Amino acid sequence: MSNPNFEQLTAAQKANAEVMTTLLRTAFDGVERLTALNMAASREFFNNTMAGTQQLLSAKDANAVAKLNTELAQPNAAKWMDYSRSVYELVAEMQKEVTSVMEAQYGSFTKNINSAVEKAKTSAPVGGDVFAATMQSMLNASTKAFDNMTGMAKQLSDIAEANMSAAGKAAAPAKTSATAAARKSAAK
Repeated sequence: MSNPNFEQLTAAQKANAEVMTTLLRTAFDGVERLTALNMAASREFFNNTMAGTQQLLSAKDANAVAKLNTELAQPNAAKWMDYSRSVYELVAEMQKEVTSVMEAQYGSFTKNINSAVEKAKTSAPVGGDVFAATMQSMLNASTKAFDNMTGMAKQLSDIAEANMSAAGKAAAPAKTSATAAARKSAAK
C-alpha cells in the first residue's frame, strides 16, 4: 500500500536534488571559465609588461620614453575593456542559466502546491478551507516575492549592461586622445 503524500514528497525531494545538481554544475562551469579567463589575461598582461619594459629600457631619450608610454597604454586600455566585457558576458550568461532553472523549478513548485491546496479543499474536514485559504495566501505572497526578485535581477543586468556600454563610449575618446598625444610626441 502506498501513501500518495509520501510519493509526492519523494518526487519533490528528487526534483530538488536535480535542481541543486544543475545549479552546482552551472556554478562550477562558471568558476572554471572565469579561472581560464583570468589565467589568460594574467599571462597576456605579464607578457605585455615584459615586452613593454624591454622597449622602455631600449629607449634613447625622454621623448622616446614618453612616446612609448603612450603607445603601450593604448592597447592595454582596449584589452582591459575586452576583459571586462568577457567577464560581464560570463556573469550575465550564468545569471540567465540560474534564473531559467529557478523559474522552471518555481513553476513546478507552484503547480504542485496548487494541486495540494485543491486536494486539501476537497478532502479536508470542517475548517480545512481555512487551511487551504492560508496556503493559497502564502503561495500568492511567495509568487509576488519571486516576481520581485526576478525583476530586480533583470534591473541589475540592465544596469551592468548600461555601465559596460558607457565604459566603452568613454574608452573611445581616451584612445583617440592617447593616439593624438603619441603623434604629438613623435612630431617633437
